[in-house]
Amino acid sequence: MSEQAYVKKNIKNKIATVEFFHPAHNSLPGKILAELADTITEIGQNDEVLVIVLKSGGDRTFCAGASFTELINIENEKDGEKFFMGFANVINAMRKCPKFIIGQVQGKAVGGGVGVASAVDYCMATKFSAIKLSELNLGIGPFVVGPAVERKIGTSGMSQIAIDANSFYSPEWAKQKGLYANVYESAEELEEAVAELAQNLCAYNPEAVKEMKQMFWRGTEDWDELLNERAKISGRLVLSDFTKDKLEKYK
Repeated sequence: MSEQAYVKKNIKNKIATVEFFHPAHNSLPGKILAELADTITEIGQNDEVLVIVLKSGGDRTFCAGASFTELINIENEKDGEKFFMGFANVINAMRKCPKFIIGQVQGKAVGGGVGVASAVDYCMATKFSAIKLSELNLGIGPFVVGPAVERKIGTSGMSQIAIDANSFYSPEWAKQKGLYANVYESAEELEEAVAELAQNLCAYNPEAVKEMKQMFWRGTEDWDELLNERAKISGRLVLSDFTKDKLEKYK
């Protein structure tokens, strides 16, 4: 596998597979976030596609969240807001997409990665796919991804993992809370199950799917503004002395 970061898509038999990769545990810099949002939006408008599968490259971490390299280099609130809006744009692209999006989570999801997994319509994972919201540990907080996570696992579950920012929560816990629909023993079993579900979904009426998608996301119509406001909060906090010191240690 190439060690270069990428976002790539493949369309076959009316199923679009969108895969992202970054050599640093599939972390998400601004460029990858922008490509993800644009790709999902584009595919959502493609009448030849009925279902989208979202996955990451590699066989370990699904997504490590925000790129620490970019977080360290943020120098002002405007740049901070712009970076965190990358996550907002990905979540909103998935929210507005008229197709069902299946998440294929093969490994751990951290921070923004939990947000990405929460924003798909149907998420499937392996037994290696523990989750952690680590933002508070960095002095920030899961402000941008919070609405998506809370929508999926409830305020109680969201507050639990957001406050306990140093702990990984098991895939079984995530399944009980509703984040994962199913948990599989291996990446191979997961891939087979995702392919089968995607194929089955292709048999459904696209108009019914579109209407159902709108029904499922009812009450999120203000997320363009809400996530923008949340990005401003994160963009301000990432400049705090507390966060700068934390990021310097990780560097």
